[in-house]
Amino acid sequence: MKNKKSRPISVYILIVLILFQGLSGLAGGIGLVIDPTGESMQIPITWLENSPFSDYFIPGVILLIVLGCFPLIVFYGLLRKTRYSLFASFSIAVALIIWIIVEILIIGYQAQPPLQLIYGTVGILLLIVTLLPSVRKYYKDHKEK
Repeated sequence: MKNKKSRPISVYILIVLILFQGLSGLAGGIGLVIDPTGESMQIPITWLENSPFSDYFIPGVILLIVLGCFPLIVFYGLLRKTRYSLFASFSIAVALIIWIIVEILIIGYQAQPPLQLIYGTVGILLLIVTLLPSVRKYYKDHKEK
């Protein structure tokens, strides 16, 4: 008989969403840091005309650290059921939603490629899944043991 409580499907969804965000944030951030013009990622530099940035280097660094490295650390924490992992997941969801809103305010909504739509949806899903009772209970139960 198992002593360990099995993970609900909602916890697996959270883990996959965090991993997806971490890997894509890492890839996007590295791409923008390596090529701040955005050409290699087919992101026009003209999108930055009304922004405080002259190129994509600073946004790339922020993307790399906040929405790339941090989610990968949280991914590990979710697997290990560490104390901070649920709050950190919530923080990533909020950061991603804020990132998309600010991006849309600065460069406008860009339908092609539909990255704003995809990552806005990921942010909202992360927020919802993190707040699900089954997810909260799974991580709360672990903390009490």
